[in-house]
Amino acid sequence: MREVDQMAVESAENTETLEGFIRQYEFFILKTAAKTAKRYISKSDDEWSIALLAFSDAVAGYEYERGHFLPFAELMISRRLIDHYRKEGRHVLEIQDARIEDTAKVEHDDRLELEIDAITQVLAVYDIGFMDLVPVSPKADKTRKSCSQAVRCLLDEPALLAELRQTKRLPVAKIQKSTNLPRKKIERHRIYIIAVAEILCGEYPCLSEYLSRIREVEE
Repeated sequence: MREVDQMAVESAENTETLEGFIRQYEFFILKTAAKTAKRYISKSDDEWSIALLAFSDAVAGYEYERGHFLPFAELMISRRLIDHYRKEGRHVLEIQDARIEDTAKVEHDDRLELEIDAITQVLAVYDIGFMDLVPVSPKADKTRKSCSQAVRCLLDEPALLAELRQTKRLPVAKIQKSTNLPRKKIERHRIYIIAVAEILCGEYPCLSEYLSRIREVEE
């Protein structure tokens, strides 16, 4: 679970591990630089050197407890390149400065893509694929309300969330006892409940936006 994040932690303590980590994520670094520059970036461009240094600094400054590494690294690279362009007096970016400074986010679509990559890794330990959520997502309001209650139960009771992550199994009986929801309904929507709980308790602002209705149980 969170193999990339763990590798980032280990890379901060070992130069050889860092070199291998960078080689493994060269495409990610170039892709992030290209998104910010709004053009193709190669290793011969100044942006590559700047992005590479920003990635290394992200490794050094990363804290495992605060969330996933890749969105953090993307933000570091984007900020560093923006600072570079500002110093040169260039205005080639379409990203609004206020959004970067005030919300610490990159463009929504790009961030969403990274968040999906990150949550896919998290869900993999439960043998859940991101696309598995499409057919199991509740359609009826009543069912969404029930799923909301189950998710809130996990988020409001850290011990249950910890049990979920440790055993990789949804604590159905305990959720049922706390919510009085039908056991079969909880089991039927197990995948959806796990995925939503992981998204809402992690650092996935774009994904959470789509799941905002889970935060408040309908009356």
